[in-house]
Amino acid sequence: MIHLEIYIDGASQGNPGHSGVGVVIYQNGLRIKSVSNYIGIATNNVAEYTALIYALEEALLLKAKSLKINTDSQLLARQLNKIYKVKHPGIINLYNRAVHLLTGFEKVLINHIPREENSLADKLATQAVNATLKKV
Repeated sequence: MIHLEIYIDGASQGNPGHSGVGVVIYQNGLRIKSVSNYIGIATNNVAEYTALIYALEEALLLKAKSLKINTDSQLLARQLNKIYKVKHPGIINLYNRAVHLLTGFEKVLINHIPREENSLADKLATQAVNATLKKV
């Protein structure tokens, strides 16, 4: 069974503001994929959910069956672990899409981690924003 450990982060310069996502995927302790993409103007929470969706899509392409998702977004972790309800209209569609993608896996753990433990995903998300703004 393919098991992946994934770190995700969304960055927003302003809230809403120019936003990006960072995803780092590990298999057996080795980094096998990194994603750094600009997503336009969004809130930080939209960026966090968009990073999760990118991660889940990549994991499906890699034919993973088991995931450990690490995020420094307490809100995202608590919503996906059914501790908090999703009420914000700008998030509900992203939440529903993520929940749908999660059905493609046999086992998923959504893990809230301290920001310091998510530095690579954070760096990738911030780089996506900064690279785009330099072009403008």
